[in-house]
Amino acid sequence: MKFAALILAIFAAATAAAAQQRPLITDDIDITPQGAIEISAGVDFFQNVKLPLSGLKGDLTRVADIRIRQGFAPNVELQIEGAVQNFLAINSQTRPSPIPLNVTGNSTNDFDDIVISAKIKLLSETKNFPAIGMKFGYQMPNTDQAKGIGTNQINIFSKLIVQKKFGEFAGKSPRANIYGNVGLGIMNAPLNNFTQNDVILYGLAGIFRVTDHINAVTEVNGRANTRSGDVPLGTESVGQFRVGTQIRASGLRFDAAAIFGLTRFSPRTGLTFGVTYETPAFIPIAR
Repeated sequence: MKFAALILAIFAAATAAAAQQRPLITDDIDITPQGAIEISAGVDFFQNVKLPLSGLKGDLTRVADIRIRQGFAPNVELQIEGAVQNFLAINSQTRPSPIPLNVTGNSTNDFDDIVISAKIKLLSETKNFPAIGMKFGYQMPNTDQAKGIGTNQINIFSKLIVQKKFGEFAGKSPRANIYGNVGLGIMNAPLNNFTQNDVILYGLAGIFRVTDHINAVTEVNGRANTRSGDVPLGTESVGQFRVGTQIRASGLRFDAAAIFGLTRFSPRTGLTFGVTYETPAFIPIAR
């Protein structure tokens, strides 16, 4: 049933709606051309992942991290993202576990929680002022918490996006694209009825043109818990620093990045690899 739900969500995205410029996870303000679809797929490897809700720790592999963006209007983009399968090689486990688990041996796997969202450009960039936009969406409860990886919760979020491009490369493309996000995430507390944890979402990213076909990319991205006391399990502060590259070849954009955790509950290190393809724009002719 979960696999069917995932497939339906992906096909729905292809006709109606995810994500950011791989290998980054901070949202830019650029809108996919109306009628075009940008499809990205990748693989992520994370070392020393900590999952406080299940009490599991280990190395996580995310297979087929799919991100789909579709231009719905000149200033509106619909998005969907999520991994087809997550695999966790368990290194240690808290006993007793905070929640009942259905895990045998030293590994477990599960589908990902799919995120569906919309991005709107509110103001275009000018010579002196940045472009401004917003993004809002929700995370679907596709995971099975008994597998120990996902939280199986509905979480909602909204972000403000600011972006400014600088300089020119070869008289056309910008030499640097700097953008940032700040927003609010409302996360259900898995073990506490009628309780939520509001977290601050943040991100600061840069894409720097090296050659006509190569970009260098970097970012800091995460969420910060706003509670001063006990933090509900599954809603802790997490953050990442990423540095990598984008390479354009044969009509595709290939990417790779190294990942470093920034907080106690973040993965220690990681790697990500992926590829992106954008379809030609298709706009039906009015009759």
